Amino acid sequence: MNTTSSTNQLTTLLDNQALTRLERLRLQPNRRKTNRTQGEHASGKGGSSTEFADYRNYVPGDDVRFVDWNIFARLNRPYMKLYQYEEVMHVAILVDASNSMKFENKFERARQLAAAMGVTALMGVERVSAYVVGASGEPPRVMPPGSGRASMRRLFDFFERAECGGDAPIDGAVEAMLRRHRGKGMAIVISDFLTPASLARPFNLLYSAGLEIFALQVLGPTEIDPELTGDLRLVDSENGTTVDVSSIDELHGIYHEHREQLQEHVRRQSRTRNGRFLSISSEAPLDWVLFDLLQRQGWLK
Repeated sequence: MNTTSSTNQLTTLLDNQALTRLERLRLQPNRRKTNRTQGEHASGKGGSSTEFADYRNYVPGDDVRFVDWNIFARLNRPYMKLYQYEEVMHVAILVDASNSMKFENKFERARQLAAAMGVTALMGVERVSAYVVGASGEPPRVMPPGSGRASMRRLFDFFERAECGGDAPIDGAVEAMLRRHRGKGMAIVISDFLTPASLARPFNLLYSAGLEIFALQVLGPTEIDPELTGDLRLVDSENGTTVDVSSIDELHGIYHEHREQLQEHVRRQSRTRNGRFLSISSEAPLDWVLFDLLQRQGWLK
C-alpha cells in the first residue's frame, strides 16, 4: 500500500482508497454482557436498560447490587445478574512503543493498524481513545475520547506523531492505560508481546474494567522464522543484555518452541476472557491484513 504518493492523501498512514473501504467496515465485538448502572448513555439502538440476560459467578470487586440474593439463599454462593444494554461502545486502542517494536517495520505497521481500527470505530459512532506507551514510569501519550468523522483528523495526527522507544513491558503499558481510561467496550492492544511476564494480571484488569480484549501481535519476519548460522551473540532489544550461543540447530528448535508457547499464552489469556488474539507479520501486505485476514477472522465486517 503506497501511503505517500499523493499530496492529497488524508494521512501518511493509509491511502485514500483504503480509507474509503475502511469507512464501510465495522468492528465486530463479542459484546460481553456487562452490568451497567442506570443513567449511562444509551445509543438509541433499541436496547432495554433492564433486559435480563444471564448469570455469572461473583468475583471480588463486583457491584453487590447485582447479586441475586434469592439464589444465594438457596445455594449459599453469590451469583451476579447480567443485563444486556445497547450503548455507545468505548474503544481504547493501545500501541506498544517499547524498543523491541523498532525492528522490521513493526511500529510502523502497528500505527497503521491502530489508525485503521480507529477509523472503523469512529465511523461506527463509537467513542475512541488512543494510547502509546514506550518508557516505564512515564505517562502514556493519550488521545482523549472522540467520536464520528470529526475526530478522524485528530486520530491520524496522534498516530503520525507517535514515536517508538523505551523499556515499558506490555503488561506495564496496559496498567498505565487503565489508570487513565474510562468507559466499557473494547481494548485493542497492538504489540509484539515479547515479554517474559504473564499477561494474566493486565488482561484481568482489562476484563474487570469491562473491556473486551482484542490482542493483535505484530512480529518481524526474522522473529517468525530466524535465519541462524554460525556463532551468535543475542541482544535483548529492551534492556541490552547479551547471550553468546554456538549450538544453532538446538537454538532454532528452542526458539520456535518458545515463540509458540508465547503465542499460546497470549491467545489463552485473551480467549478465556471472551477476547480474541491474532498474530501477523510486519511485512504482510496491509491491504491483505485489513480487507482479507481481519474480516475472515471476524474482527471486521
